[in-house]
Amino acid sequence: MAQSTKDSITLPKTHTHIMMTQLNVQEGLKAYGEKGDEAIMKEVSQLHTRKALLPCSRNDMTYDERKKALRYLMFLKEKRDGSIKARECADGRPQCIYTNKEDASSPTMSIEAMVLSCAIEAKESRYVVVSDIPGAFLHADMEENVHMLLEGTVAEMIVKQDPLMYKKHIWYNKKGKPMMYVQLKKAMYKTLQAALLFWKLLMETLKEWGFVLNPYDKCVANKIIAGKQCTILWHVDNLKISHVDKAVVEDILKKLNTKFGKSPYHKSHKSTGLPWYEDRLLTKRQSKIYNVRIH
Repeated sequence: MAQSTKDSITLPKTHTHIMMTQLNVQEGLKAYGEKGDEAIMKEVSQLHTRKALLPCSRNDMTYDERKKALRYLMFLKEKRDGSIKARECADGRPQCIYTNKEDASSPTMSIEAMVLSCAIEAKESRYVVVSDIPGAFLHADMEENVHMLLEGTVAEMIVKQDPLMYKKHIWYNKKGKPMMYVQLKKAMYKTLQAALLFWKLLMETLKEWGFVLNPYDKCVANKIIAGKQCTILWHVDNLKISHVDKAVVEDILKKLNTKFGKSPYHKSHKSTGLPWYEDRLLTKRQSKIYNVRIH
């Protein structure tokens, strides 16, 4: 390990706390105690409620299925308000070995489409809402036979959801750690197919509601409502909805809430990293960057 010198720069511990705030299950439970336990249980409960997992007996699985089973990962993070959030995903890296990129790639919204929509919305003084879909991937059915391995605390917690369903499938490794194989019935974050499966679900839903996909950008959909155009753009599970009539936008939000569950986020939500804007108008800085003239 390199020795520190007078000229070396040492970052304060506060910076490390800000950048490295995600903890694995074991470390998270030590750090957050009961709050961490409740956060994990909430995520595990969601998997059971949405029927995302089908428990499997390892004796009924082939060697190849056990070998390809993805690891289930969960991390705990303390949010700004002090609450503890559990984030779950599958370790989908092994899928890269036997999955073609073309078969798992999801369409994404272009930055040009986003910027042009901002200009149109500002020009027409549209009412705009930016929202996300909670637990988006778990709404989409998994189309392939994908297995996952639950370990330790997570395996024990899923058993608590329905002992009759899960307990008989628990087994223990050489160190006495509880383990369970499950088949994914719903798409899960970080599996290679997840984004594409959810895109198909959202695209089909919007088509059922009368929207037409833009032929040049498969993440832009339009529909004429009350004589005016309503536009929906999305990046993975983040949506931007606009129309001159506020009631139209709120009606679409109600439909989305009914279909996918109520989102806690709305308006000027910036989690996608794209230049969303406040209320109806582009900022002067954004107008200058993208050479958009607002009248």
